[in-house]
Amino acid sequence: MANCIRCGRQLSGFTFGKKICPWCKQHEAEQRGEVVENARQPVMPTPWVRRGEPAISLTQIIFGINAAVFLGMALAAWSFLDFPPQELVRWGGNVGALTISGEWWRLLTNIFIHGGIIHIAFNMWCLWNLGQLAESLYGRWTYATIYLICGLGASLCSAGWHPYVPSVGASGAIFGLAGALIAAFKLGEFSVPRAALSGTLRSLGAFVFYNLIFGFALPGIDNAAHIGGLVTGLIVGALIAVIAPRHEDAPRRALVFGVLLVALAGGAMLLTHHYHVPLRLQRIHFAEPEN
Repeated sequence: MANCIRCGRQLSGFTFGKKICPWCKQHEAEQRGEVVENARQPVMPTPWVRRGEPAISLTQIIFGINAAVFLGMALAAWSFLDFPPQELVRWGGNVGALTISGEWWRLLTNIFIHGGIIHIAFNMWCLWNLGQLAESLYGRWTYATIYLICGLGASLCSAGWHPYVPSVGASGAIFGLAGALIAAFKLGEFSVPRAALSGTLRSLGAFVFYNLIFGFALPGIDNAAHIGGLVTGLIVGALIAVIAPRHEDAPRRALVFGVLLVALAGGAMLLTHHYHVPLRLQRIHFAEPEN
């Protein structure tokens, strides 16, 4: 990611071509007397920059896992443009009928599987931008938990909405990151002017709006997963911003995550009840067709 030429802060992945961060622009405007405020706003350290983290970010690790899985699928299928549905299911795609019948691990495995080169390229571009921002804001392990919980919420919504259609991709979890960031910037307390955050909020809102529109307009896009991930992200982001905004609030954050996991488990139980399937964890075996 690019850095501000004035103070070295990281620039958002959505600020294409810009060299100066919003905080420095605000400070320079105050120095020129263009901003009227009671107190002078100093240039302050970006609140989400964290020191002492490993050189390899968690976003890079998630990126690498997705790329490794895609490479394995491409080598197995001798193709990389598109994978057939049966191949997606074999690698762990989320098919509601299988998931709800006992293969619950598909709720998680499918967020690391992609249907083709264009699919993974777009999702990894979004992950690289949103993931870096979310990781620097929340910290390594909170970010990882948010990502996985949003992925579970997206997969659960997809399984319930179209139980016989395979669903794969990281986009549900990525929408969850967007939702968590929107909630954080709207409800969180930052030591920077609210106007400085408005550009990032507008970019996040545009990302969500246009991708949902494309999801409704284009065939083959799992908007149920997008909406499920977004709603989950908005909830988890709002709860953290209100209950456990500081990095020192680890026990409160753990409580928030525990409550959300219980809520997702409750949603899974409702799905089994709706489809009249017993709640169980097992692998589904199909009889081979007779010749």
